[in-house]
Amino acid sequence: MTKETDLYQPIKGFLEDAGYEVKSEITGCDVVACKPDAPMVIVELKTRFSMDLILQGVERQALAEDVYLAVRNPETPSKRKNWRKRRRPILTLCKKLGLGLLIVNPATAHPVEVLLDPAPFRPRKNRRLKTRLKKEFYARVGDPNTGGVSRSKIITAYRQDALRCAAALQFSSSLALKVIKDVTGVARAASILQNNHYGWFERVSRGVYKLTAEGQAALLQYSEAVAQLRPVAATAPPKSSKATEQSKTRSC
Repeated sequence: MTKETDLYQPIKGFLEDAGYEVKSEITGCDVVACKPDAPMVIVELKTRFSMDLILQGVERQALAEDVYLAVRNPETPSKRKNWRKRRRPILTLCKKLGLGLLIVNPATAHPVEVLLDPAPFRPRKNRRLKTRLKKEFYARVGDPNTGGVSRSKIITAYRQDALRCAAALQFSSSLALKVIKDVTGVARAASILQNNHYGWFERVSRGVYKLTAEGQAALLQYSEAVAQLRPVAATAPPKSSKATEQSKTRSC
């Protein structure tokens, strides 16, 4: 079984080949390397990548600009498979923390492989996602979700608009799209009803929709969320223009 001490000689030889003078266990650092006119290098050794290793590396950044984490190359097929799955996120994490990463295989002719050199990291902002985040924040009414949920469905601004449309339909067998849009104030009511992402709506005729059984169930399931929406979305819609005209005819 590989020990941390088995990694020292390969690391020492690698750094000495690069012109460094190398010493171990200097004020708690596993490996310290120095050479004239070059930044000091610190290497922390572990047989596997772990949170303890990351914390050690971050702590050593107070002492040197160039800090590397060194881990043993996976020795078994299962460990190699696990490493392949984790390699990309591990490299991303080290890059963001400004840490270098070395892989050590003592049994090979070239036992040290440099996967990443330490360098300052400045994250690039994703303007598209930032805009999407702010748009969703301000479009969503209230705070209908609980932070940290993983299995329950998130109530997004889109779902809230769909619930507004469903609430408008719950008092009628069917309604014209224009009426639903006017009652709810949902600008994208047409696309919500036409795409029918949740299966809550059914097209009766051109521009006319009704609520499905799934839609009725959704209004019960999300009753608390519906109560937080604009009151107009949960009240009975006005009669259609055709029904109003018929009423006027009868009254005459």
